[in-house]
Amino acid sequence: MRRICVFCGSSPGRGSAYLHAAEQLGQLMAQRGIGLVYGGASVGLMGAVANAVLAAGGQVTGVIPQALVAREVAHNGLEDLRIVGSMHERKALMADLSDVFVALPGGIGTLEELFEVWTWTQLGNHTKPCGVLNVNGFYSTLGLFLDHVVEEGFLKSVHRDMLQVASTPATLLDRLATWHPPQETKWITQSER
Repeated sequence: MRRICVFCGSSPGRGSAYLHAAEQLGQLMAQRGIGLVYGGASVGLMGAVANAVLAAGGQVTGVIPQALVAREVAHNGLEDLRIVGSMHERKALMADLSDVFVALPGGIGTLEELFEVWTWTQLGNHTKPCGVLNVNGFYSTLGLFLDHVVEEGFLKSVHRDMLQVASTPATLLDRLATWHPPQETKWITQSER
């Protein structure tokens, strides 16, 4: 794992737990020599994880569309801030630059980014691990929903299990470092039709 793409909110969320978790993850990444790729903002969880990596001497690459530079308050303290033309370009570049994907708490943008790269893994477009940092049980109800999707026959359990979940940054990074993609494909067989 050379670089981890972190998806997270441009808001700090309620309370201090989310900011603290973002800072812990950033510090640990820098300590382990793992660079950060993220959405390029200086605010919310995005700013917290970037600042923590920088403070610990790590490398940060921010990727932000021109239309969001002012709105998301682009991080001016980055040596590597890439301004792109669209959200599609942002996501493609972040994916190309990264070996692993992690979602911290965030809103629908965070969820959309996570689900897209997880789908790419399921389809075999890449073999990069995906995980969520389940701070204060933030993603627990999502996990229950995903279990329901499996029970209803819309997702294979092997693909459900591809999404690594942990409540601490160290545990999540350890799981992602040892993860291997499943050999089973997404595609259904004739007998499953």
